[in-house]
This record gives sequence, C-alpha cells and structure tokens, in this order.
Amino acid sequence: MTENETKASGVAGDAGYAAPLYETRAEVPEAARWKLEDIYAAPAQWEAEAKEAEATAAELAACRGRVMDSAASLLKAITLDERLDYLLGRLYSYAVMRSHEDTAAEGPKALAARATQLSVRAAEASAFLSPEILSADEAKIGAFLAREPKLELYRLMLRRILREKKHVLSAEQEAVMAAMGELAGAPDEIFSMLADADMQFGEIADEKGEKRPLTQESYGRYISSPKRRVRREAFEGIHRTFAKFRNTLGAAYAASVRKDVTFARLRRYGSALEASLYGNEIPVSVYDGLVAAVNGKLPALHEYVALKKKALGVERMEPWDLYAPFTKEIKRTFSYETAQKLVLEAVAPLGEEYARTMRRAFSERWIDVYENRGKRSGAYSWGCWGVHPYMLLNYGGTYRDVSTLAHEGGHSIHTWLSNAAQPQVYASYTLFVAEVASTVNETLLVEHLLGNTADREEKIFLLSQQLELIRQTIYRQTLFAEFERDAHALAEKGEPLTPELLNRMWSELYTRYYGEEVGANPDLAAEWSRIPHFYSAFYVYQYATSLAAALALVDRILAGGRAERDAYLNLLRGGCSKDPISLLRDAGVDMSTPEPVERALAVFERKTAELGKLLR
Repeated sequence: MTENETKASGVAGDAGYAAPLYETRAEVPEAARWKLEDIYAAPAQWEAEAKEAEATAAELAACRGRVMDSAASLLKAITLDERLDYLLGRLYSYAVMRSHEDTAAEGPKALAARATQLSVRAAEASAFLSPEILSADEAKIGAFLAREPKLELYRLMLRRILREKKHVLSAEQEAVMAAMGELAGAPDEIFSMLADADMQFGEIADEKGEKRPLTQESYGRYISSPKRRVRREAFEGIHRTFAKFRNTLGAAYAASVRKDVTFARLRRYGSALEASLYGNEIPVSVYDGLVAAVNGKLPALHEYVALKKKALGVERMEPWDLYAPFTKEIKRTFSYETAQKLVLEAVAPLGEEYARTMRRAFSERWIDVYENRGKRSGAYSWGCWGVHPYMLLNYGGTYRDVSTLAHEGGHSIHTWLSNAAQPQVYASYTLFVAEVASTVNETLLVEHLLGNTADREEKIFLLSQQLELIRQTIYRQTLFAEFERDAHALAEKGEPLTPELLNRMWSELYTRYYGEEVGANPDLAAEWSRIPHFYSAFYVYQYATSLAAALALVDRILAGGRAERDAYLNLLRGGCSKDPISLLRDAGVDMSTPEPVERALAVFERKTAELGKLLR
C-alpha cells in the first residue's frame, strides 16, 4: 500500500513532527496557501466589480417608491438587490480573507476597509426594499406572481417577507424604533466595557508556581488544568471579581431583558422568546421541548459528574472540577498529510461524493493551512456564492488541529453542496442548522479513532473529549437557555430582576443540573453575570439543538445505510429552501419532538458507561 492510499490509521501519528511557523507570508509554500485567485485573478477585477457594485446600488436606489408599481418593477428591484448581494459577497470575502493572511499588511487592510464601506452604502441603498414589499397586501403580490413567471423563483422569499407584516409598525413608529436602536445596545456595551476593559482579575500561580495574569482569555486554559489548585484559583479569581460588580451587571442585564420584552410587545409578539425565534421560523415549542428533554435526562449528567468525582479522587465536587481532564491529552503529533488521511477515513460513511469533494478541498487549495507571522488566529470556513468555500487554519499538528480540519471541512462541504443545489436566494443556511455538518464530522472522526486504537489512555482521552463536548454544548447551553427563558418570563410578569433573584435562579439551576455539591458553591451564584451571550437573547439554545441533531444524525448514518446517508446529504443541499425544522425532519431528525435530544443524550449515557469501564 502506498503512502497516499487510505487505510485504517487509528490514532497513529508522526513521531517528532513539528508544524512549521513561517516568518513571512512569502515563505509559505504555494500548496499550503488558499487560492483566492479563484475569486479574482487580478486586482483589476476586484476594482471592476467594485465599480459595478456602486452602479448597481445606485440603480437599485432609483427604484425607491416604485417597487410595487408593477410586477416588472418588483422583479427589477429584487434582481438588482440579488446582483448587489452577489457582488458584495465576492468583494467583501476576498478583501477580508486577504487581510487575514497578514493582519499587519496595510494594502489588504485598506482593501477590507473599502469593502466594508461599500457594504454599508449598499445596505443604505437597499433598506427600502422590504418595507415597500410589506406595504402591499398579499392579493397584490399574488397577482404579480401570476403575471410575471420570473417572479416564481422568489415566491418563498416574498412569503417570508410577508410573514413579518403583522409585526411591522407604521412608518412613524418604525422610525422611532430605528432611532432607539443605539439606546437598545447600551446594556451590551456597558457589560462589554466592564468585562473587557475595566475589570482586572489579578494573577494566578500556574502549574509551575509561576505568577501569570488571569484574564478572560487565559481562564479557559486554567479552568481545565490538571492541577486542582490552578482550577480553583482561576474560578475564584474570575467569579469573585464579577460578583463585586453584581449590582451594575444586574442592572445592565435587567435593562437588556426589559428591552427585549418591550420591543416584543411593541411588535405584537406573544413573548420575547417568540419574537426571537420568529425570524428563523422556529416554533416556541422547539425551545421548550429542548429544555424539557434535557431535564428528563439529568440523571445521565449526574452519573457523569459522579464518575468524574471518582476519577479525580476528590471528597467534594466543586464547579471548577467540572472542567478537569480525565487523562492527559494525546501527545502524538500529526502531519497535515496524516490529518487529511484521518479525516477522509472518518467521513467515508458519507459516501464517495462527499469524500471526493473533501479531496478537492485538499488538493485545489481551498485551505490556508499553516501559521505565519501576522496571520489571523483561529479557524473558520467562509466564502461567497458562485465560488468554492475557503478554510483558514493555523495547523499545529495536535489532535485538536485534526479535529478542527474535520470541523471546518464540514462547514465547507455543507456550503459547497448547498451552493451547488440552490439558487443564490436560497443557498445560505440558518444558524439552527449551521453547526450540524461540522459537528457530524467531528463526531465521525472520534468514532473512527476510537474504533482504530487499542490504547487505553487514548480511548479515555477521546471519550472524555466527546463527553465534555456534549456536557458543555447540550447540558450547559440548555441550562443557559432555561435561565434566559425564565428571566424573561418573570420580567413579562412585571417582577424586578434583582441580582439576588438572578443569583438564586442560577444556583437552583446548577443544583438541579449538577447536584447539591456543585450548586451550593457561593461563588457560582454570580456566574450568570459573566455570560456575554445573554445580551443576544435566546441565541445559545441553537448550540444545543445543533449538537443534538448532529449526534442523532451520526447515530442514524452509522447504524443505517444508503437511505440514511442520502437523507443527510439532502439536508446539506437544502440551504434555506425550507424552514430548518422541515429540512432536519426530511433528514430523519424531527426537532419538533424530544426524540433527537433524547437520542443524543442516550449517546452520552452510553459513552459515560464506556468511560467508566476504562477507568476501573
């Protein structure tokens, strides 16, 4: 078997491999750099399309006040807006990705700034379109659809716009609401200034006893330290600092909730929760169903916490112990070539079309692989309609880097399949399904590696990684979702959200989810005050539903056959051609019922039992 042939590799790594760090962008081998020339082969092409975007925006702006004059004028405005969106997607993604290659380079930064300005001006030029469509009644739009066959493509888009009609106010009221936008963002701004700028968290002694500054960035590293003292000091340093500001943070959060409640009432929604879910066509029952299903599986979480307590050998389980590792991280390193092979092996159950597309991503330079000085940190998948997606990595050779390749590859192939199957207007997918494909790939990778290693420590590491992902994504995010729902419900009844009330709610939730020992810790009570997502209400539940759907899908794919695989691939091709609940239902996962969440948490129970056997 040659080096490039696929075989069952397990967790076999590359001894002594060290990922390169390039001093300059020019040193990075061409094969390891993404090929942005697939968007624009030369700078002159970017400039030409920038001019076209400006001209298109001006032509669209000239349609103001006349959109609903006739079927032809409606079609003209919609197609101009679609063309403008196409051009801006190319201009903006190209410019920003160029700037991410070296964030210190002035030329790409200037280009990204120009792209941003173009986008802002275009948004202003097109802002009238939806309001003018909403000004017409359904009968008039129906008549236009019957009269102009080319409008048929946009029927679903128009229906979605008209869904908002009963929640749109008069022109004068809408102007007032728009003017209130800056004020409405004040609670989030106050929180950000306090948490990110004003708060100081002191120092912490690291694993070697050396003093290091404790920051919100470094907290994630210290809270998962194998040393209990480091975890405790990190937890107390962060949470006690936030507790000192509980009155200010309590006022900021209460104001944010009142804003949500007030805006929902003004727009004639039944609740702030309904207002948040309405735009993505998610019924409130899905949100409530998630909370109920997770609460029904809390005994499985209690078993996991008990297992971790036993493995750690502690007399009392504390909040900072939840993040403790069961074992050391896999020390093997993986060359990028090995990582590619492992990912291809892992996604084999998804079929040859999927694997072929992944191989194209690897060979046709969809990926910017290695770190160079000045390159943007982290990883993402991005791009624009009409061109293949791109992935930014900072590949370092660890297991986490292999997992990141699988994750971002899931996003990219989701985008590729959706763009290939859908017209531009329906190619993008909502956040409710956005993390499904990436998490399916991560889960398939873990299952593949578990099936191909006999090493006990590796199995413990892989299982614990999977279990922590489920704990932190399904259980923890659902706890957050329950807190948000209950806080808004209290505000809707007129009850003041005092820091004391919020602390009590948080402690009671933690006690129910994690048990008396964890929930009784007094420093935990103020944790709600440090969660930035709470200022974007009812957002985090989608992390839980995405992972639950992904786990249920993997279960179906591995236990099933071609029909289950094809149903999943059709989900990836669906874009936003249907509402997200319908897309997932067609793939075999009905998120309007508790079954997918229960199925996902059955995986959690099963994996906890497997880990328990290994730890004996």
